[in-house]
Amino acid sequence: MSYFLPETDPVLTAARGLALAHPGMIEVSPAPLYLRARAPHPDRRVGLVSGGGSGHEPLHTGLLGRGGLDAVCPGEIFASPHNRQIYEASVAAAGRDGVLHIVKNYTGDVINFQIAAERLRHDGIPVATVLVDDDVATGAADSATGRRGTAATMVVEKLLGAAADRGAPLDELAALGADVVSRSRSVAVAARAQTSPTTGAPAFTLNPGTLDYGVGIHGERGTRTIAHPPVGELVRRMTDDLFDALPPGPDEVLAVVNGLGATTSLELHAISTLLNDQLLARNLRPVVIVPGTYTAALDMAGFSLTLTRLEAGWTELWTAPTETPLVLPRRTLAAAGAPPAPPRRSGPGVTERRAEGGRAVLDRYALIVTQVRDNLTRLDQLVGDGDFGDNLAGGVRRAVGLADETGAGGTAALAEAFLNDVGGTSGPLFGLLFQHLASVSPGDQAPSRTALADATAAGLAAVRRVGGARPGDCTLVDALAPAAEALADPARDETAGMPFTAAAQAAVRGALATASLRPRRGRASYVGDHAIGVPDPGALAVALLFVAMADVHEPTEATRLPAPGYLTLH
Repeated sequence: MSYFLPETDPVLTAARGLALAHPGMIEVSPAPLYLRARAPHPDRRVGLVSGGGSGHEPLHTGLLGRGGLDAVCPGEIFASPHNRQIYEASVAAAGRDGVLHIVKNYTGDVINFQIAAERLRHDGIPVATVLVDDDVATGAADSATGRRGTAATMVVEKLLGAAADRGAPLDELAALGADVVSRSRSVAVAARAQTSPTTGAPAFTLNPGTLDYGVGIHGERGTRTIAHPPVGELVRRMTDDLFDALPPGPDEVLAVVNGLGATTSLELHAISTLLNDQLLARNLRPVVIVPGTYTAALDMAGFSLTLTRLEAGWTELWTAPTETPLVLPRRTLAAAGAPPAPPRRSGPGVTERRAEGGRAVLDRYALIVTQVRDNLTRLDQLVGDGDFGDNLAGGVRRAVGLADETGAGGTAALAEAFLNDVGGTSGPLFGLLFQHLASVSPGDQAPSRTALADATAAGLAAVRRVGGARPGDCTLVDALAPAAEALADPARDETAGMPFTAAAQAAVRGALATASLRPRRGRASYVGDHAIGVPDPGALAVALLFVAMADVHEPTEATRLPAPGYLTLH
């Protein structure tokens, strides 16, 4: 339970406690927060970095050290780490062949790890990603988000940790990770929700005699509620679902019986026996069965089952020695002085790399955002968690402060503020867009249409690489893509001689059109048809940026797009 977390900095305090419990093994960087293994294996060529929301321990931090991970980035409880944490941890942990990110398939985790990867590539550091998506409960064919990443993450980290200690290169580790993920599936159930850290009450309620089937590790409700069957019948049903979802392959499997936080060792070991029997009945050989709490959901009363089909050599990777806080069972059912840490490197900040950018655009954008902040917040409350307006306004204020303090140009200051200091999912995506726009904004001089078109297209490509969104998914891409198209093809618009106005008008049309779309990406996708009729706040914020540029560089009454007057919110 979470009654005894410190009121301030609970995650940092816990990280320091882990380091105290394992002296000489773990180093804690407090700002930004990440944990790093002090003594990685000398044969490693690639640093392994993972992380995610806190509350899942011992996931990630338990496998920090030799035979496991080089660095871990813990977010707040059930919240993704910030891209700056991941970036700094990756710079610190990178080997001579680069760094590999192991990422659970949750929107915030994916976005922030991909933004960190973009920043690493910009600095010349090789980086690859293994995306873990093992949860069969969220494997619907029409889902754009795909299966969630859950307890198979621990299996991926252990196998890759052993392979990395053998000196495997980056491409080999990435391929191995993808293979392990493709052969792993998980499913989870819960009889009681986790305790909310803020209210002290269960996050959701279940009637007596029922279970939620297909729950998530962030406390998400199951895909359905069922009558609580006898545990043997429940394990049989879960094994059926896993068996049906596993791809064909060898008959040897690794099985993880994972507690979600409040399930006792007695229960987990009993479930292991039942699972073993079910696997043998299906002609599967459980070479390794691993009972314990490895991927918690705070104190949720429930458990998950994970099966991984073992390819040749994977059992040896599992049984390879580790020096990590978490001690995993190494015996199979068929068998009965540290080197110095690698030197840390630090990458230059946005301000150090580029100090130009239109200050007038920043000031105009700041004024517009201030005017519409409350409207954006109300929109986000309808489709998300209601923090978008404040996050956007806070990031813009931070950019103004940076420009005042350091002399950085307007768009460069926006890039630095949103990449390093703005949390959530969309904030860092805006940072990538600002970063590309800053490259063509010398002082307050308007860039050429060609330069602006190239920068906007590059920003759009970066946002799409990281977020995976396409036009029509009801995201900021639905405003950014039309702006890029308008800039790339002057003949398509009567404002051919006014590129900023053309881009602004196209972005506004695209943003307002999102009200007719059913979201397929991001947090709004979780509310389904309830989002129809609500324009996407992120798309509106992109449109406002191009409006600000048009106001500054083409301030004619014929083309001026006043804000927030054109933005009618119901």
